Amino acid sequence: QVQLVESGGGLVQAGGSLRLACAASGRTFSRNGMGWFRQAPGKEREFVAAINWNGASTAYTDSVKGRFTISRDSAKNTVYLQMNSLKPEDTAVYYCAAASGTMRAARAASEYDYWGQGTQVTVSS
Repeated sequence: QVQLVESGGGLVQAGGSLRLACAASGRTFSRNGMGWFRQAPGKEREFVAAINWNGASTAYTDSVKGRFTISRDSAKNTVYLQMNSLKPEDTAVYYCAAASGTMRAARAASEYDYWGQGTQVTVSS
């Protein structure tokens, strides 16, 4: 059974940092793109960041560029999201996803076929 398990969420003050991790089990995603999405209350799920299979290519939504960094450790089958200079508008449930059909840093949720259960990130003002 394939599982993606996120960790590292929590409550932080504006300007603070958090590091999310997503550990995959049940199969390896070392040749696949992986990404992070988020969903705030009352809003649709949105793309945050993605990384290609070898980490050489990344993509970010404009609102997090320069503040968030996605990385991966294929030996550990884990992807990370370092979040700095957090803002209250970053508050959301953050989801990790894996795209078994592509090696690219895909932005579209439709390209991802494995999803984690989500981890809550709350940024207080």
